[in-house]
Amino acid sequence: MTAMLIVSASACTNKQTAQKEVADQTADSTKSLVAFFSATGTTAAVAKTLAEATGSDLFEIVPEKKYTDADLNWNDKQSRSTLEMKDKKSRPAVATKVEDMAQYDVIYLGYPIWWYTAPTIINTFLEQYDLSGKTIILFATSGGSQFENSVKDLQPSAPGAKIVEGRMMNGGPKMEELKAWADSFKVE
Repeated sequence: MTAMLIVSASACTNKQTAQKEVADQTADSTKSLVAFFSATGTTAAVAKTLAEATGSDLFEIVPEKKYTDADLNWNDKQSRSTLEMKDKKSRPAVATKVEDMAQYDVIYLGYPIWWYTAPTIINTFLEQYDLSGKTIILFATSGGSQFENSVKDLQPSAPGAKIVEGRMMNGGPKMEELKAWADSFKVE
């Protein structure tokens, strides 16, 4: 009888230990995605390095209609990008979609700064998914602007998500620098 109790107690302890190990692994296995929009390739280069540095999956936000140089001419008041940015309700169509967004806890979201904020195609991307409970860490490239209004402009497109202003990635930061930056964020 004593041997039977010892075996039973041992089996119970082993089961509890195994459950704790699975819970610990789950807590430590935050899955992340680097999603990016890049009209000229600058943001794409940073996104690829960030994905490698963090071990994240990589996803490019591709517009249905590619942006031409004329579309991106910010000096032209009638260029496509200027018109989109003037209309905060503009939602340029996205040609690609993340297959299983639910698997990601953290999304590093990159884009070029247009008119002191994220291009409206970023709103389109966010609005395609239920991002409740996810942490979205922004990164951007720019010729001179800062984040300014990005968090405020993007938050309504991702209700229930925590959007964090990350950093400007001008000059192509090195992999070690990006790893240290990403490690500075803790998911609650």
